[in-house]
Amino acid sequence: MQNPFAATLDMQRQAWENAAEAFEKATVAPDRADTIQDVDVGETPSEVVYEENKLRLLHYESRTDEQEPVPILIVYALINRPYILDLQPDRSVIRTLLDNGYDVYMIDWGEPSNLDRSLTLDDYVNRYIDNCVDEVRHRSGQDAINILGYCMGGTMSTMYAALEPEKVHTLALMAAGLCFAGDSGVLELWGAEDYYDPEKVTDTFGNVPAEFLDVGFALMDPVQNYVTKYVRFYENMEDEDFVENFARMEEWLGDGIDVAGETYNEFIRDIYQENKLMNNELYLGGEHVDIGNIQMPVLQIVAEYDHLIPPEASKPFNDVLATDDKTIMEFPTGHIGMSVSSRSHAELWPDVCDWFGERMVEDTGDVSTTAVESEAAATEESEDSSVEIEVEGTEKPDLEDIDGIGPAYAERLRDAGVDSVDALAAADAVELAETSELPVSRVEDWIDAAADHTA
Repeated sequence: MQNPFAATLDMQRQAWENAAEAFEKATVAPDRADTIQDVDVGETPSEVVYEENKLRLLHYESRTDEQEPVPILIVYALINRPYILDLQPDRSVIRTLLDNGYDVYMIDWGEPSNLDRSLTLDDYVNRYIDNCVDEVRHRSGQDAINILGYCMGGTMSTMYAALEPEKVHTLALMAAGLCFAGDSGVLELWGAEDYYDPEKVTDTFGNVPAEFLDVGFALMDPVQNYVTKYVRFYENMEDEDFVENFARMEEWLGDGIDVAGETYNEFIRDIYQENKLMNNELYLGGEHVDIGNIQMPVLQIVAEYDHLIPPEASKPFNDVLATDDKTIMEFPTGHIGMSVSSRSHAELWPDVCDWFGERMVEDTGDVSTTAVESEAAATEESEDSSVEIEVEGTEKPDLEDIDGIGPAYAERLRDAGVDSVDALAAADAVELAETSELPVSRVEDWIDAAADHTA
């Protein structure tokens, strides 16, 4: 016969255990609150090597004695901060690439202001990404560089590779939204033309608020985002490492940025609703984004359990690519896990680094031959008294010596007929701004700087 007091005693013992656990958690709670407040993110040292509008191009400090010759430019999404790729030292995509000898750059888009609401995909792809690529090419001496695009950044990187294929050595894409035929998950369903009009949002807010996007993403998995993760936090409160990891992730999740209104409209309409990229029907700035131009090696890194960009929104794109060198790495993790999970860094990223390494061939492979030929020519010319000898320190300044003028802007100025600093100093700001399609204020600054160089 069952003891009639057993159930009562069991309940009493469980209550005591729960009280003891609650007391233990309460004693560590102040320390864990300090941990959450003091957590650091994005700690890998870097320097800003190029700036334009809100954009900053970061160049990361090398962690190896020697580096591979062709650098990697990371193009992140416009929605969140890019430090998810450098969240903590032992789970950092940036550090993993650096530790494998790669020269790493990353675009930090910053946050658009109300003045930026009219920025388009054409601005981001043909101007911002192109200027950053030119800067990296210039600094590395390479004709083409590796591009690694994440999420929306992968979609834009694909557009760029189709428009400027000669500048892209390899194209690697992480969870990139590329093809939307109606079977790519909840987000595509919610964004379908029958249910959603992006212009109603942008007409109301201008730029799309980060909070609006955050709520939409969270509602895709409400139990996990509003209940489960906090239960896990409570259960693991004594584990300081767990709390630190939790705090870093929460900081990133709460650090979203707005999206330029017109870019959002175009992305939802052209990419999600009309699938123009996959169908090879996309145009930016009047120029066809012809995916047939993507002849370079392509790697797709796909997360098997990604509910934001499920595999069906990425993998079929390989079927329409013309390149013979195309690879898919599918890993059992989620959209964010591919960047921050310990298993991804142990098993996935070594393979990614190997993929880059196997295709790491210098674009300047004929440099030695060219140098010999140049040296021979110089020897012959030195015997001719008419040869002009350029003495170091007497060179005339180049357009790119002007602060804010990178290779792309220099090329645009030359197309407008300004091919030297002297010519820039003498230019009419309004006329040059109109011809080169640049803001008058920016051109005025350059003209002033050029005048200082020629003084």
